[in-house]
Parts: sequence; structure tokens; C-alpha cells
Amino acid sequence: MERYDVIIAGAGHNGLVTAAYLAKSGFRVLVLERRSLVGGCSVTEEIWPGYKVSTAAYLSSLLQETIVRDLELPRFGYHVEPKDPPFFSPFPDGRYLFMYQDEKRTLAEITKFSARDAERFPAYEAHLEKLAIVVESLLLTTPPEFPPTGPGDLIDYLKLLGRFRKLNTASLSALVKIFTQSASDFLDEWFDSPELKVTLATDGVIGANGGPRSAGTAYILLHHVMGGVGGRRGVWGFVRGGMGAVSEAIAAAARNHGAVIRTDAAIRRISVRNGRATGVVLDSGEEIDARAVASNLDPKSTFLGLVEEKHLPPEFLTSIRHFRCEGTSCKINLTLNGLPDFRCLPGAPGPQHRATMHLCPSIDFVERAWDDAKYGRPSHAPLLEMTLPTIYDPSLAPAGKHVMGIFLQYAPYTLRESTWDQLREPFADRVLDIISEYAPNIRSIIDHRQVLTPLDLERRFGIAGGNIFHGEMSLDQMFLMRPVAGWARYRTPVKGLYLCGSGAHPGGGVMGAPGYNAAREIRKDFGKLL
Repeated sequence: MERYDVIIAGAGHNGLVTAAYLAKSGFRVLVLERRSLVGGCSVTEEIWPGYKVSTAAYLSSLLQETIVRDLELPRFGYHVEPKDPPFFSPFPDGRYLFMYQDEKRTLAEITKFSARDAERFPAYEAHLEKLAIVVESLLLTTPPEFPPTGPGDLIDYLKLLGRFRKLNTASLSALVKIFTQSASDFLDEWFDSPELKVTLATDGVIGANGGPRSAGTAYILLHHVMGGVGGRRGVWGFVRGGMGAVSEAIAAAARNHGAVIRTDAAIRRISVRNGRATGVVLDSGEEIDARAVASNLDPKSTFLGLVEEKHLPPEFLTSIRHFRCEGTSCKINLTLNGLPDFRCLPGAPGPQHRATMHLCPSIDFVERAWDDAKYGRPSHAPLLEMTLPTIYDPSLAPAGKHVMGIFLQYAPYTLRESTWDQLREPFADRVLDIISEYAPNIRSIIDHRQVLTPLDLERRFGIAGGNIFHGEMSLDQMFLMRPVAGWARYRTPVKGLYLCGSGAHPGGGVMGAPGYNAAREIRKDFGKLL
């Protein structure tokens, strides 16, 4: 029987990053994926003949430049087209707001709504950048032991504090506030224009289980501006070939260094003997031995699905059961034979079609959408983000055709009445009604549609609760507390079993940081064993 150093459970992008780094370091690595393609939620799928759809994740920015460089991802086909303009927000009164990569053009747009806000906007962006630099410095680090148990742990805390030594009192205060404030309160301190505030606030609620007035959503806003494309901070872009090209590039790098990747290989359970992970058993009954196992699955799927309860401490199991991971996001994928024609800006193609198109006229509108969801109802009027990747990459569809993605909040995983199997299509119809208010031709140009509710995301991608971040990114489930207190260092109560997915620090998004960090810790532990 062939024996590996490390088996990676799940070929999501983080698992592939872990595999690539370990293989590059000389480890014998096997990646096992239950689906027929790699990538987890970062995939490109030909759902309809001739159409290549980024089924779940749809934009790139957060993937760490260190990973892109170390793994030579451009060599394996990774290329991102920066999105410009970044945002287009039409409003019911016929006005609209663009935000561009060019600051002068953006300020001219903001001036249409508030001259004061245009004056303040550069300082706002500089403020966010300053905070982002501090937080980014923590992304590729392992959280210190919590609670500290010895002198070495105290040194780790001193090193952590050292990262903040250059911040003055005002900056430290701002950092605390952005971790605890709502997106709405944070933006109220900067701007007057409701139109500008709601355009910016959307980044604070995407993927979140909360509304713009929920505490902690200011950090989600910061989380979404920490990345960049081509060295330009805060820029998001479309990956050539769809989001699957990200995963395929990482997989190619892993294979280049000797990693073995198997698809259609679902894991039934992780084998544990004498308190140590010793391999896996597949659904087929095949047993594969390894010196360690790293799970790219979310914490609940890992510990409540793949590890027998008897191998885990009761208090740890209780914490995992209370780990909040119900999603509120829905993804609708459409194929179009034309482009949306907006009432406020007729004609196609135009700059509006190159942007993320926001349909959410006010903070109150988004908060009401959340009000529905928190009581177990799909939002009657959800926040909508629409993108057209084919504007940047026509190869994703037949000539003259387009793919459009709609990412929306809020669609709660748990419904108080009815089921998602009953409400899925009526909910999508309601979404199209909302789009029709802004772009009346939308129904006439749709050829196909796919609706993925949180339940569908769970079924299709294996993420518990359909949460795109593998668990809520709230203050009590971040950094030292992710996934649970005492187990934020990628190791688990089972020796030789690690977490390498988004349920570990620093959380969700196609960033690769959890996989990178987990690989580093595995290498450290193997050094002790050799």
C-alpha cells in the first residue's frame, strides 16, 4: 500500500495551496476531491454547451501576491483583467454613480451627489489603506496560542503587539472601531450622500450574516479592500478563463512539484489511531495511509462529518457545534443573448457593463432586506450585485452571447416557512422583477438560468450551511477564535490532523492564506518528527 506524507481532504483553492507548498518542500502529497473537478467554490463549469460559468466565486483580488509569486501562477495560466470601472449604481430617480480606477473621474461622479463627500473621499481611501496594511500583515501569520501557556507564547504576543507599534492613538482607535462598528456607522462618520454610502456599504455585507447596521460589518468592508490586482490595492478583476483558472493554476503548480491530485474520490472518514490521524477511508472502501491529514473542508464538515466523535474532546465538539456557519447569500447564473439596457443610461455596451452593477438604492433598503432574512424569510427586495465577465473575456460564451452572475443578499439557509426547493424559482423570478425596474429588457435576453441558494451551495460544494466563508466572519470567530478558542493554529485535538481551509484564520475569500499558513505549520511539525 502506497503511503503519503500528507493527504489533503478537498481540492478547494486553499487545499491546493497547501499541497503545492508541501510538495515544493519535498513532501509526498495526495489531494482527494469528491467532485470531478478541482477548485471547490473557485471553479469554472460548462453548465450549458459553449458557456463557461464561474459558478460560485466570480471575482479575484484577495489571492496573496506571495502565493502568486512563489508558485509562479502566471506560468500556469493565471491572469486577471482589472475591473474598470469598479462600480456602477443606478438609482430609482434616474441618477447613477460610477466609481473608476481614475480618482479624478471618481471624484467628479461623487460631486454629482455631494461636493463635500468628493473632498473627503481621498482621505477615506487613505484611511482604509492604512488600516488594511496593518491587517494584511496578519494574513500570512499564525495566531498566537490562546490562552498563552508559556514564555514562548508570550513572545508571540509581544511580536504581535510589535506590528501595531507604528500606529498612533488615533489609528489604534480607528482599528478597534473598524473591527466592531457597523458598516453604516463607519461610513456615517465620513460621508453625507446616501448614494455614496450604500455603494460603499455593499462590501460590508457581501457574504455576511448581518445588515449594514449590524456590528462587525465594517471589518467585512475592510476585508474586501485588502487585496489587489497587479500591485494595485483594492482593485478587483475577472480571471481569464473564469475562477476555475485560479484553482487549475494552483493545481498545476502542485503537480509540477510532484503532488498527486485525484478527483471523484470522496472521503468517508479520516482514520485515527491512538489519537493521531493516520490516513483516510474513501467512499469506495479504499484505505490510504499518511503521516498527516489536512482538511480543506469547513470545520463542521470536518469534525462532525469525517472524524468519529470518540476521537474529539467533548468541549471541542460543543464549540464546533456552536460555530456559526449558516449562509445568507444566493448566486444566480444567467446566459444572455444581449446586454441589460438601463433606463438611466441606455445603450450597450457601455461602461456600466464593465462594472459591478449594484441594485440597492439606500442603506435602509439593504437593512430591510436583512430584516426579512433574520426572521427566516428570503428578502422581498434583496441587494443585488451583477457582473458580466464576458465583457472582459468573450471566450466564456459563444459569439454574441454573454454570461451574467448575480450575487445577492439575503437568502437565509434556514427558512421559517416552506423550503428552498419550493421557493428557489419564485425567488429568482422576484429578483428578475427587481432588475426589470432598472433594465426593462432583462427577461427578453435570458436564454438560461441557474439558481444556487445556500442549500444548493451546501449540496453542490459541500460547505456546511452554504456559508461562502466556511463560517461567519464576526469578531468572536476570527483570528485567535477561528474556528474556536484554543485551536486557531491550524492544528486540531487529533494529532496530525490540520485545518487548511477558510474556516481557519484569516477566513474566507479566494486568498489562499489559510492554505499557505497551514503548510508552514505542517512543515514545522514534520521537522520535529524527522
